[in-house]
Amino acid sequence: MKELNRIGFRTEGAIARLTIDRPEKMNAITAAMGGEIARLADVVDRDDAIKVLVIEGAGDRAFSAGSDVNMLDDLGTPWEGRNRADYDRDYVAPLLSLRKPAIAAIDGYCLGGGLEVAMACDIRVATRRSSFGAPEVQRGWHAGSGNTSILPRLVGYGNAALWILTGDIFPAEEAHRVGFVQVLCAPEDLEATAMRIAERIARNPPIAVQSAKTIIRQSQGTSVAQGLAWENDGYTLCMMTEDAREGMRAFADKREPVFRGK
Repeated sequence: MKELNRIGFRTEGAIARLTIDRPEKMNAITAAMGGEIARLADVVDRDDAIKVLVIEGAGDRAFSAGSDVNMLDDLGTPWEGRNRADYDRDYVAPLLSLRKPAIAAIDGYCLGGGLEVAMACDIRVATRRSSFGAPEVQRGWHAGSGNTSILPRLVGYGNAALWILTGDIFPAEEAHRVGFVQVLCAPEDLEATAMRIAERIARNPPIAVQSAKTIIRQSQGTSVAQGLAWENDGYTLCMMTEDAREGMRAFADKREPVFRGK
């Protein structure tokens, strides 16, 4: 099977579903698979019919064990690896830059680059049998696509330091306790739970959803005053849309609104 075909992609109404489909290798991601994820992230962002992205792993052993260590040489020289985004081999940065909301549906191991894929999403749903970790330091390096800079913003400095500096693996209950995982569920409920959240978001007006996501992300790295300024600008933009007027009309008429993304 060609490596590009190890990334599944389909749409169900307004929901796009991306599947890391290499279960025999714990859904470890090769350079070619990374390029395909980057391409599909662009497809999701450009397609106005897609409102939400759900990312999942094939099988029941792993969401993703991260980059395939045996194929790291495929990134080229250390300098080429450093500039991997220029070669369309960085699979985390394109997900981080998505305008659309993304949900990670996690079952099994979520490690290394897989942890970074989940971290790049906005909401994480996981089964209680899942486990999480950033084991890179035990092999001689640390993560290169966000764990050291974004994970502390999600779970706090001390919790992130514990995960990253020990390289240990932690159970789903701990990931939920520190706030990395938003929803825990049974394995048989994972798909329905993730899709229910995705469909609920997709029913909301896309301009307001994407504006809110952008401001939430931007505000993590700035002052409250700057965040409030961005928030006010986003609010003003939303209030100028036809969707906002429809929302007000629907509220007055006591009916469900029909949003058109305008």
